[in-house]
Amino acid sequence: MDVIKVKANSRTAAVAGAIAGVMREHKHADIQAIGAGAVNQAVKALVLAKGYLEEDGIKIVCYPEFVDVDIEGKVRTAIKLVVDPV
Repeated sequence: MDVIKVKANSRTAAVAGAIAGVMREHKHADIQAIGAGAVNQAVKALVLAKGYLEEDGIKIVCYPEFVDVDIEGKVRTAIKLVVDPV
């Protein structure tokens, strides 16, 4: 399963749909964001996805983590949001 990568200019509704779809199919999702704008969009998308999934009777919980990511030879620190069902 791939990581859902969020940018500062990502559409929250599109990311929320991706989160909900991955949760329905795999019962687990990893969301990754680098930078304040991207983390903001990821969290807003997570809130929207929570609402989408509650309509299907799926409750979720999120655990934030730091993760190091190699981008073009440079190590950057990202926020990873690990999403699991309750």
